[in-house]
Amino acid sequence: MFYTSRLLRSLLPAIGISILVGACDKSDGANLSQGERTAIADSIKRTVVAAYDLKKPDVVSSMMSLYPKSGRVISAGSGSATTTRPELEAQIKSFWDRVGKNMQSPKWEWTSMNLDVLSRTSAVMTATYRVPHFTPMGQPHVIGGAWTAVFQLRNGRWVIIQEHLSDSPTP
Repeated sequence: MFYTSRLLRSLLPAIGISILVGACDKSDGANLSQGERTAIADSIKRTVVAAYDLKKPDVVSSMMSLYPKSGRVISAGSGSATTTRPELEAQIKSFWDRVGKNMQSPKWEWTSMNLDVLSRTSAVMTATYRVPHFTPMGQPHVIGGAWTAVFQLRNGRWVIIQEHLSDSPTP
């Protein structure tokens, strides 16, 4: 009896999460038509591509437009994580000041972009990218990686609430 009750107690959290996930899926995600899923995915793709247009004058502000103006934002990459918008903005600005500004003729290329629309208000994107450019010495160079981001619809805007970035290994 002790073993059975201990086993049941250990399974209850998993059972509860399964019921909750199932209820969420049925309440919103399962009711989406393929057309609605495609429209949401296309909207997010357009938003991301526009934010990473390196020809825009203020690249940091453009990239930061993908995140909510307030509240928690979790971003992980390169072995560290941030939990606030100011921390994330400081990391993006640091990357741009150290690396981005030194790239000559950079072009952001999306090599894949896969979106799963979970509901009318949430989606997950996993994308890969590369940025061919020239170094200040005129040598060709490429950086790239993979990016998974959780989007939420807030105040009519798709924003990233959690993300993980992984740099491609250097050749």
